[in-house]
Amino acid sequence: MSDARFQPSPYVRITHPEWSKNATIYQINTRQFTTEGTFRAAMEHLPRLKDLGADILWIMPIHPIGEVNRKGPLGSPYAVKDYLAVNPEFGTLEDFRALVVAAHDLGMHVILDWVANHTAWDNPLVTEHPEWYLKDWKGDFCPTPWWDWDDIIDFDYADPALREYMTSALAYWVREADVDGFRCDVAGFVPTDFWETARAVLDGIKPVFMLAEWESKDLHAAAFDMTYSWHWNDTVHRICHGSLDCSSLEVYYAWNDKHWPREAMRMLFVSNHDKNAWEGTEFEQFGEGLEAAIVLSVLSEGMPLIHNGQEAGHDKRLEFFERDPIVWREHPLGELYRRLFALKHQNTALWNAPWGARMVRVPNNDKAKILSFVRRSEQDKVFAVFNFSPEPVEATFRETLYHGAYRDFASGEDVELSEALALELEPWGYRIFVQ
Repeated sequence: MSDARFQPSPYVRITHPEWSKNATIYQINTRQFTTEGTFRAAMEHLPRLKDLGADILWIMPIHPIGEVNRKGPLGSPYAVKDYLAVNPEFGTLEDFRALVVAAHDLGMHVILDWVANHTAWDNPLVTEHPEWYLKDWKGDFCPTPWWDWDDIIDFDYADPALREYMTSALAYWVREADVDGFRCDVAGFVPTDFWETARAVLDGIKPVFMLAEWESKDLHAAAFDMTYSWHWNDTVHRICHGSLDCSSLEVYYAWNDKHWPREAMRMLFVSNHDKNAWEGTEFEQFGEGLEAAIVLSVLSEGMPLIHNGQEAGHDKRLEFFERDPIVWREHPLGELYRRLFALKHQNTALWNAPWGARMVRVPNNDKAKILSFVRRSEQDKVFAVFNFSPEPVEATFRETLYHGAYRDFASGEDVELSEALALELEPWGYRIFVQ
């Protein structure tokens, strides 16, 4: 009898696209441009986004929006009326294809937001295939239970024909528009075996990148390259607001190290469209700790996300159901992201999943306030220290992992670090040392 302890792990059977090894991700919110014709407007931003260091462009849903039970003047882009069409508010199919081509020409990749859990009430599938939808206790179509999503109704993935249709619809956008993958809305509300089957079909067309709006290691087995790291975001948020201390991050990083597959990518973020619209801007969410949180999102194991407007220091909660343009401008946070993304691209220790290095804790004199770690690959090494507290601290360190010759990321100066190192850190300050 075989010993189950020695059976190979089921994780990970998918193969990440090679281009994702040191990638960053940028979310394009389709309502944040000044005029209609989102795709053409977005094309004008591509050189700027390339210079910023964005590699994967996640574009929010581009499909026509339902009118029945619509929320607000323009409705939610997540209330899909037709999976195989383009919302004329954003442009035409040819406009979208041109956007994808232009991104590819600059070496960037495009993933499309996909809503598989539900549709708008007036999606033609409702009348053509009512058996594809869940019913409530009265026998009526129903929104997702317990939420206030009354502008949508849920699918029933027990029906094989629905699964075939949805897989075909996903494949349509890979074949017809050459998209490079999908960000899948509330992915955990859809059966995992559907995603696994669909992923195999899509990879048969070309290698794709799949991002799940969910936090579960099982989704990495054969379906998704990357999942959301809500836990990281919530922990850092609570530290910055004083309800947790810095040592709480040890829980996140312990789980990331031991519970999650080594090959799994975790998306790290200080903002996205949901956080911004419903919970507050990144300035509200992280306060004086925002810059440190941004830096940690790039230096940690995981792929960093920019929600559009962050690089412009946009400090407004964006309207979700109507057009609400961003004022684009140069801002210190944009320059910070640009420098950090350049470091991530160049330094192999900071690369994603199996290509990068694990974070190793460097013991310090006050773990309630100070986070310190090393990431070291065969070629490169990064030593990072953060003061996640509203008070100045002097940080000292034990053991020898951090010892060596470095370049100070902020000043560019060469420094030698040894057991005598003592760093004076301002409130919410940080230091990065690079080999």
